[in-house]
Amino acid sequence: MRRGWVPAVAGAGLLPWLGVLAATLPDTYAAQHWRLAWLGLDVLELVGLLLTGWWLLRHDRRAPLVAAATAAVLLVDAWFDVTTAGPDVGESVAMALVELPLAAFCLFSAFAVQREPHVLPRP
Repeated sequence: MRRGWVPAVAGAGLLPWLGVLAATLPDTYAAQHWRLAWLGLDVLELVGLLLTGWWLLRHDRRAPLVAAATAAVLLVDAWFDVTTAGPDVGESVAMALVELPLAAFCLFSAFAVQREPHVLPRP
């Protein structure tokens, strides 16, 4: 079995689950460990941004991987900032307006470094 089938089948399997979630999840929910969840997400961003910057500066071949992962975390944070905001959504939108360009920069950096293999040191 080719590796590409695993995520493709898993993704197709999520389609009915999305319907179940859409039909059954409550509109609001009081979460346990709310502060820990948000702090953990921001710590992931911090580590990802620092590693991305460090490895880009050093032309390390790991830079594209951590840059792509950091972009994903930033996108998730922006999404949840805005969708879980209360009536004062302005602060959440402001944070998303910082996170989205950072995510775009990380993605651009990941692809740019991949397209220019001469920038990275040889193994």
